[in-house]
Amino acid sequence: MNNQVKRNYLEIRSINELVEENKPNENVILEKVDPPDFQLNKFFYKEIGKNHRWTDRLIWNDKNWINYINNSSVVTYILKNKEDLVGYFEQNFNNEKLECEIAYFGILEEYFGKKLGGYLLSEAIKKSFEKNSKRVWVHTCSLDHKHALSNYISRGMKIFQTDTIHI
Repeated sequence: MNNQVKRNYLEIRSINELVEENKPNENVILEKVDPPDFQLNKFFYKEIGKNHRWTDRLIWNDKNWINYINNSSVVTYILKNKEDLVGYFEQNFNNEKLECEIAYFGILEEYFGKKLGGYLLSEAIKKSFEKNSKRVWVHTCSLDHKHALSNYISRGMKIFQTDTIHI
């Protein structure tokens, strides 16, 4: 079986280009995971990724996860609705290039359609620029949520590269 997957790479180069989505309600809380907790990253990666064929980290053992999230360039935020986990994003900062990759981003399926994805992405972009990034970028593909690409574009990100891979 040979499936084509289209990948889009997007960027935003100024906080002034951000088209912000407002906080949907007062019960929504964004928290930086500090100290890092590999179990949270692992949970979100598996739960969000299971519907989008995120597979590269499935072979990681706990030591791999711990080493990854304890890297000083990696920062994780989680979104909660009251005390319930909703979603997350992982930032990977490159201080030499003054840029940030939003490495992983998503919300749990039961929270789809509640305007949380747009808000979470707005916060991810803002938090990236707060660390002196001159460029924030992300990639998404045709296996991701059907609204992923439109969410990135709606927040002011622009496609700078596309390609197609076969899996």
